[in-house]
Parts: sequence; C-alpha cells; structure tokens
Amino acid sequence: MIETMKKSNRLMELEEKYGAHNYHPIPVVLEKGEGVYVWDVDGKKYFDFLSAYSAVNQGHCHPDIVAATITQLQKLTLSSRAFYNDSLGEYEKFITQFFGYDKVLPMNTGAEGVETALKMARRWGYAKKGIADNEAKIVVCENNFHGRTISIVSISSDPDSYGQFGPFTPGFLKVPFNDAEALEKLLSSDKNIAGFLIEPVQGEAGVVIPDDGYLKKVYDSCKKHNVLFIADEIQSGLGRTGKILSCDHEGVHPDILILGKALSGGVYPVSAVLANDEIMLCIKPGQHGSTYGGNPVACKAAIAGLTVLKEEKLAENSERLGKILLEELNKIKNERPELVTAVRGRGLFAAMVIKEKEGKTAWEVCLQLAQSGLLAKPTHGDIIRFAPPLVINEKQLVDCVAIIRKVILNF
Repeated sequence: MIETMKKSNRLMELEEKYGAHNYHPIPVVLEKGEGVYVWDVDGKKYFDFLSAYSAVNQGHCHPDIVAATITQLQKLTLSSRAFYNDSLGEYEKFITQFFGYDKVLPMNTGAEGVETALKMARRWGYAKKGIADNEAKIVVCENNFHGRTISIVSISSDPDSYGQFGPFTPGFLKVPFNDAEALEKLLSSDKNIAGFLIEPVQGEAGVVIPDDGYLKKVYDSCKKHNVLFIADEIQSGLGRTGKILSCDHEGVHPDILILGKALSGGVYPVSAVLANDEIMLCIKPGQHGSTYGGNPVACKAAIAGLTVLKEEKLAENSERLGKILLEELNKIKNERPELVTAVRGRGLFAAMVIKEKEGKTAWEVCLQLAQSGLLAKPTHGDIIRFAPPLVINEKQLVDCVAIIRKVILNF
C-alpha cells in the first residue's frame, strides 16, 4: 500500500514540477478505463461520473472505436489537405447525412470548431447578408463557455477565463441566457449581427437548462432577422441530454452546428462544423484549414463513434436513466436541503449545488466521493456536475446514486 501511494504521489509530483499549473485535478492518478469504470495506479476502481467532460459518452475505450482507430493507424495517419485521402470523403458523407447538412468542415478540438463557426458566420455576413467589411457582430450568452482561445475568452463572463488576457477581440455582444426577449430586442436594433452563438445547455456554468420553448423562440428570432443560429453542442450533444442533439428537444435545426468531444468517443481529438452550402461555401481555398483536420484516423474514429451512439441507442438510454438520476438527486436534496440547495438536469447531464458548510465546499464533497469510488468534479466552486458515460446501465446508476447519497448524508 505504501509503495502504491508512493507511485501516485511521484506521478502527481512530476506533473506539478514539469507541467503548467493550468488545472487543479482531483488527486487520483488513472491508468485504465473500460465502459463506465476507471482504475487508478493503485488498482482502485471508480465509477466515472464526469466522462472527460462528456468526451467518453460511448464509455472508456469502446472496442469498436478503438479497433477502427488502430486499423487506420496501421495504414495511414496523416496526408494533410494538400492531397486527398481515402477516408475523408467517406466520413464527410457519413456525418452530413447523419445530421442533415450539405457540408462539414473537419477540425480537431472544440475550441477550433467554435473559432471556425465564428469565422464562417462573419464570412457569410459579408458575402450574403451584405454587412460592411469589419462591421459584423456575433451575439453570445452571458455565462457561456466555448473554449480558451483569445477570441473565445473575449466573450466570456468568467474572470478566470478572461482576466489579464486582453486586449480582446471586438465584434461581440452579450445577452442573458434564457431571455428570448433580450435577444429579439438586440437583433431588432442592429443590422450588422451575423450570428447568435449558444450552448443549448450551459455545461461549464453548471448544467443550466433554459425554459421550455426558449430555443425555438431565439431560433425564430434569428430567422426573422436573417441571423445565423449557431449551436455549440460540443458538450451538450451526442446523446448527453437524452436526444442526439440538445436542440432536438425543441425541433431546432441550427444553421451552424459545432460538435467535438464524444464525436470520437474520447479516442482521438475530432471536431466538426456542419452547415449548408449557402454558408459553408462562403469559405474558399486558402481561407481556413488545419493540418490535422480531416486526417484518416480522425475520420475512422468519428464514424465509429457516431455508429456506436446510434446502434447502442445511447441517447435513448440517457433519456431513460436521466429521469431516474434526476429523481434520485432530488430525493437527496430533500433529505439535506441545508446542504444541497438545487438540483437540475436533462438526460444524463445533471448538477447539484452545494452550500458551503463550516468552510467545506463542493471540492471536499468530490474528494469524499472519490474515496467512496465515484469521480466527479466541481465547477464554479459550488456546483458538482454529474455526467456518466451513456453506456451506464440501471444497476450501475443505482449503485452510483447510493454512493452520492451516503456521502451527502454524512457530509
């Protein structure tokens, strides 16, 4: 036991000494994952209730995705876009038909996907809407999280994200999330708005879910004012909220759709921006791209990831078990209302708001959860996000709820 603890400590010390201090992880060193479980270097087994921020919706190391990736790794890993490869066209056809768009622009990370969508919307604004050069604006929601690049932190409401990173990128306007009237008023007053960027469910903000009908109202406002509706479904999409996309709950088909994270089931960095020809073809050769975007390994991983999502009915599983999870979390809240001040969720995407108790915070709750065999992490100090892999079954979910209940009741 002492030797294994030394191994964990040594590995954490290496990160502390040689790595940038831009993360504050739960002190667990993982070395293996399978399905809903992960194991640390000491051999301890945990339920994963974060899913790498919803990147492993299909479960850790899903054999179909791993196999497709390994097969391609042994053939061709990268050609760049200077040449064609035998995987990209197949992937482009698959994903555009899967989501109902004319075209896809492949990238690698979620932040790259968001940056791509912003450029695309501006380009469309100049080429199609007739906005004067350098006057295009994008509307975003307060308390958003879209990534970490300079342009993206320029639109953040979180001082930890934007503090002392200026000067910031101009051309952005903010409205409150879940306030359709505020957006309508803004769109009515400014003809230079090219796009409205939104997370259908605000994940990093603490699984903040808008009122029923909100997405449809803001979508209709965008249509009325010839503004592109841009959905960042990087975290909320791909089955997480009980539908393939969060926008599907209200029958909204975004003008620009951004995907990432679980697109490859956590096996390989893959993101995608989808749109129809009128928007996508505003970008010409040489105006945007990525050396790794659309590489053969990413293409095979994404096809496998989406196939697993559909064939294993993971969105349906998320919807069914999500109702059970939310019901049980609310029962726990009712048992400890002085500690748990709010619970919210949609599908297997839930949050529990913890009131600080005698100097103890949500961080301490997560440490105790880890000790009890369940991994979760706080966001914004007082909110614990619960997002297990969508392959979880009902018995496993019941076991996880029992761990949460025990920790909360004894905290």
